Amino acid sequence: MTVLLLTWGTADAQIQHIAQMCDVGVCLYWWPKLPAVPGWHQDKDASYHYGANMLAPDGHTFANAPTVMYAKAMYKPRVPELKSVAMLIDEDEKGSLRDDPRQTVASAGEMITADGNRLETYTFFPQGQGNWERVAYGQEGSYYLIFAISARTKAGYEKALAAYQFMVAHYRSTPNRVKHTPRRDNSTTK
Repeated sequence: MTVLLLTWGTADAQIQHIAQMCDVGVCLYWWPKLPAVPGWHQDKDASYHYGANMLAPDGHTFANAPTVMYAKAMYKPRVPELKSVAMLIDEDEKGSLRDDPRQTVASAGEMITADGNRLETYTFFPQGQGNWERVAYGQEGSYYLIFAISARTKAGYEKALAAYQFMVAHYRSTPNRVKHTPRRDNSTTK
């Protein structure tokens, strides 16, 4: 198996670009480059399977974890039907309600990334059995970004919520981007 990893940060998003041989020739993958989240690791097999940066708690795989997190980058030219983040959220909500009409979908406010980008978040909670999810939506340049947590139980969701908040709060759209504050001139003039 040949894997070519191309990672670069553009002026508007830090996305990992991966080309890998697969059944149909060369498969292309891209997803947000995430910060290291204590107690979590990337499940590479699941990441390639789902086309997103899939995280599982240490000691688990994505398939057997009680709670998982993921980050996805959607290249806008590949989804021309989506014209805005609002449209992406609307499509996600419609699809989710189609799958489970009894679930509750609600705005959960904003989350802010390490470099100050504001992401709209929504919760998708079951009325019975189902996954407890929170999803943050945003865009950077040529990409729509999705950061999600999904748990099999409410207790699992609540237990992992701090790790999810850490993941989003420490995500940087560009590496080493530092907000500059003006220097104060401490010299005195006489």
